[in-house]
Amino acid sequence: EDPSLERHFKGHRDAVTSVDFSLNKKQLASGSMDSCVMIWSMRPQMRAYRFVGHKDAVMCVQFSPSGHLVASGSRDKTVRLWIPSVKGESTAFKAHTATVRSVNFSSDGQTLVTASDDKTIKVWTVHRQKFLFSLSQHINWVRCARFSPDGRLIVSASDDKTVKLWDKTSRECIHSFCEHGGFVHHVDFHPSGTCIAAAGTDNTVKVWDVRMNRLLQHYQGNAEVNSLSFHPSGNYLVTASNDSTLKILDVLEGRLLYTLHGHQGPAICVAFSRAGDLFASGGSDEQVMVWKTNFDAADYGDVLKPQKPFANVDGTQPTLHSEMDCGVHLKKTKTQDPGRNYTQPEEEATLTNTLEHIMGQLDVLTQTVSILEQRLTLTEDKLKECLENQQKIIQNKTS
Repeated sequence: EDPSLERHFKGHRDAVTSVDFSLNKKQLASGSMDSCVMIWSMRPQMRAYRFVGHKDAVMCVQFSPSGHLVASGSRDKTVRLWIPSVKGESTAFKAHTATVRSVNFSSDGQTLVTASDDKTIKVWTVHRQKFLFSLSQHINWVRCARFSPDGRLIVSASDDKTVKLWDKTSRECIHSFCEHGGFVHHVDFHPSGTCIAAAGTDNTVKVWDVRMNRLLQHYQGNAEVNSLSFHPSGNYLVTASNDSTLKILDVLEGRLLYTLHGHQGPAICVAFSRAGDLFASGGSDEQVMVWKTNFDAADYGDVLKPQKPFANVDGTQPTLHSEMDCGVHLKKTKTQDPGRNYTQPEEEATLTNTLEHIMGQLDVLTQTVSILEQRLTLTEDKLKECLENQQKIIQNKTS
């Protein structure tokens, strides 16, 4: 079944720049050039909230993983954290010296990464609302910055035509991808954390492996791509383009599945829900649209299984070059090792699958351990604070 338009929200008074679903899909946040953040209810007849606080265009919004907070970044140089309720209270973070283009929570919700026209990427603690550090090697506006699923890496996209990969702990830039022919609007991690996809003004979407730092896929379109989002299964990618279309790409096959027409004017932003059964888009026509995914009904059970992207059964990686608008131009090139026999015995295929499954489980364990470590650090901090307070109380009593 093809994707279908499910809901249609009107209320913004200027172009919609950003959309994001809450974890439970009950709410959808959007940001707009009209300086407002809107929270739409996915339940019928429920009213929308309009949050006013930013003094200029809102460039980006994102729900925290728990759904209890919404972060937004604006042309007024601030980042705001909102409580998505009737009151719409918010607090402002100030450290950037120019437009904030991108906000992104780490998967444990403890930290926030922001990107700005001041050419820096900044990392903040969410609860203490404290600025931690800056990453500054880009030589032009930074349009987008995202944490990897395990929170260890940060990827950023810039008008200097590069995509940079950073190690969060060492704060070093570990690789620069320079294959884009234009400004890079948007970048995101594959759910497995093993690769990234980036979109730009050269009308392309490129997918790189971050373990080998090499280009895996290259989709050529007919218009600037403004935004993209991976399906939680990792099997699909949705893009929003200046030709007013949304495109669904099958990343396993390396081809275009659907072109969706709905917006009147450039499609600016797009995002899948956390479960992948819905996706939302926003455009210069001031509209927010919610679409039913439909094409992936069979895969929902597999969504939570860690996916190993783009591996052929024999373990080699396919290099895919495909035309966005016609799957016919798909060329799969495989570097074959003449010493190997490519008629795959079933046992070997099963073994490969089992190994991949084990690797997937290990990935999940690593992520869990890293989250536990972070929680432990937080607990230790709290404990230290309590002990210090106790010392103070004792000192006060004795003095």
